[in-house]
Amino acid sequence: MAYPDTRTTTTNQATEWRELIAPYRRPNLRSSLWQLANTLIPFMLLWFLMYLSLGYSYWITLGLAPLAAGFHLRIFIILHDCGHQSFFKSKKANDVLGSICGVLCLTPYFNWRYFHALHHATVGNLNQRVEGELLPLTIKKYTQNNGDVLTLTVKEYQQLSSGEKLFYRIYRNPFLLLLVMPLLLFVVLHRLSNPRAAKRERYSVYWTNFALLGVTLLAGFTIGFMPLLLVELPILFCSTTVGVWLFYIQHQFEDSYWQQGTKWNFMVAALRGSSYYKLPGILQWFTGNIGFHHIHHLSPLIPNYNLQKCYEANPILQPGATITMRQGFKSLFLQLWDEEQQIMVGYKAEKPERYKDNF
Repeated sequence: MAYPDTRTTTTNQATEWRELIAPYRRPNLRSSLWQLANTLIPFMLLWFLMYLSLGYSYWITLGLAPLAAGFHLRIFIILHDCGHQSFFKSKKANDVLGSICGVLCLTPYFNWRYFHALHHATVGNLNQRVEGELLPLTIKKYTQNNGDVLTLTVKEYQQLSSGEKLFYRIYRNPFLLLLVMPLLLFVVLHRLSNPRAAKRERYSVYWTNFALLGVTLLAGFTIGFMPLLLVELPILFCSTTVGVWLFYIQHQFEDSYWQQGTKWNFMVAALRGSSYYKLPGILQWFTGNIGFHHIHHLSPLIPNYNLQKCYEANPILQPGATITMRQGFKSLFLQLWDEEQQIMVGYKAEKPERYKDNF
């Protein structure tokens, strides 16, 4: 079996790939419970230590925040697996745990799960891109709500007015996209329900907000609202920023994959439109192996703790878009998809330095 080197795959090839990864799609109860324990317990201990440190120096509190944020990010990875029904065999167990993690991560579980499923079903499809209520109508016509970072083609960008180009540049500005929007997304936008959404998704937002209000009031009247804010805010800032960055770099890289609707292929979009973000071991642990994103998109039913095993056991999965941390930062300067060159480019449509990896 060869790694796909074209933009299409046959039904037989897709079946072969599914059989290849099938052994890794089974959740292991012991592994899941262990991950739950080694994530929630340290997070709660660190949160308590940050609270105690307020009585000594806020610099100590801030120093502990990145570590606590690492465990907070792992809680979101557990929520993410529950949303794919891959953390436990039981659907009900996944939904219950996912909803609890959703409160801890300020994320309405069922609402997030719905739009994340759209992301998996449409990533790399130029006919189904993210919709934002504040987008100008001429930009909005390219979009559909699937949770992605909006990406325009070179030709689409050239057809915009000067004001719309400015809007897109502001939207894609790294400072706004990675330092302002993450906290705004989780703290504010996740509190709002879409009136066009189904009842379960809307009620997920309502119940999550209600639970957050209860937890906030209980904690605020117990330890004080200001200490609560001083501890929680730096954790949220760090974890949401890193989380959005991971989501960004896993699909926004030079040799990514975008195609018009009928030419789009799910399997190729998974393997070529999702990167293997190569991280140091400790960062890979805190991010729940989500760097093996091409494997995750190939089969979302693989639990996060099986992704590396699947990668190492199948050399056929290893020639994908391997991106190091240094290479990842270059992607911040790629904002448009060039349909002629089939690569991401900057606003001047100049071809950037190629990644070393070959497909």
